[in-house]
Amino acid sequence: MRTLDLEELRRQLLEACLLKGDFTLRSGKKSQYYLDKFRFVLNPDILGSLAEAITAKLPAGTEILAGPELGAVPLVTAVSLSTGLPGVIVRKEAKGYGTKNLIEGQLSEGAGVVLLEDVITTGGQAIAAADVLRSLGARVLKVISVVDRSKGEAAAAFSDAGFEYETLFGVDLD
Repeated sequence: MRTLDLEELRRQLLEACLLKGDFTLRSGKKSQYYLDKFRFVLNPDILGSLAEAITAKLPAGTEILAGPELGAVPLVTAVSLSTGLPGVIVRKEAKGYGTKNLIEGQLSEGAGVVLLEDVITTGGQAIAAADVLRSLGARVLKVISVVDRSKGEAAAAFSDAGFEYETLFGVDLD
């Protein structure tokens, strides 16, 4: 198992994914930096350490891991392999063919679910995914993000939506 302290993991993560320039974020906000999540969720050394750090934050009663498509898929997979817990992926919209599922994987009604997310600014996408899980009968125990770049905005949004929220790292470079 890859054991790193969180400050060293934060340094490695930022070194791998921090880009500087002019960017528009998913939220529509403008920023002088961008955190390219794929540069850390697809790096096996960083991903393994992130799985270890996330596993330590899973609450008692966690039965299923979940993540919104696409960036959280590697996180859910890594933590699933680390813990033996199954995972589900929440789609942004139901696919228009085959099963037409809004989620992929098996979700039991009443299951205790933890939603994982990579980078959060406003929390909008993660809240939408958590709402889908809740509407399907899951008990969303917590939302855990790798990076929160919001200066408290996302934490307030999760609280307002009725979800417990925790992040591994806060990043404020603005």
